[in-house]
Amino acid sequence: MKELEDTVGREARRTLSEPEELRTLAHPVRYELLSHLIATGPATASQCARAVGDTPSNCSYHLRTLAKAGLVAPDDTSERDGRERPWRALVTGFSVQPDADADSPEGRQAATIAALSVQRDQRLVRDWLARRDNAPARWRDADHYGLYTLKVTPDELRVLGDQIDALIRPFIAATRDDDPDGAQMAHLGFHGFPLMRDDEEGPDAAAATP
Repeated sequence: MKELEDTVGREARRTLSEPEELRTLAHPVRYELLSHLIATGPATASQCARAVGDTPSNCSYHLRTLAKAGLVAPDDTSERDGRERPWRALVTGFSVQPDADADSPEGRQAATIAALSVQRDQRLVRDWLARRDNAPARWRDADHYGLYTLKVTPDELRVLGDQIDALIRPFIAATRDDDPDGAQMAHLGFHGFPLMRDDEEGPDAAAATP
């Protein structure tokens, strides 16, 4: 379990591999809670409940569970209203081991967390499209939708992902401390993966065929 640290203005990313971390986060409410705290900063259970659509008591329980796994902690730097204590994320981002044994508990939990990430991304896109017509014109002009079919090697796809990540990283909400006028929270997601035929056993199958 990691110590509470000041993450403002700097990265505190973690690759989740410990069984307790994976087991804890492979739950939709806890996944949403951690994602919310990473994006918006410290919040009470009541504030979290409004953000994730749950009850304060249930969120309080899940926040304590996240704390046991070392992913959140009480925030002593925020002002309290005398009733509820705020919580803060101990990470500014996280990932899971992509090659965990699919038949192990850790592998199944890592797959669940990856699926929750995709579901959250799709939900946010649907929510935005549902209210896009009512958004200010400057934000309608700024949003993006891009779908591309590439022809790349595994090394090229990995390098491309690293380059995109490097472009995005200075704007991460959890660590950006030079907000210009007019800045607000925005969602940006991208995926890169091979398109495989049904008769292919894996990404390396074609390369292994003489």
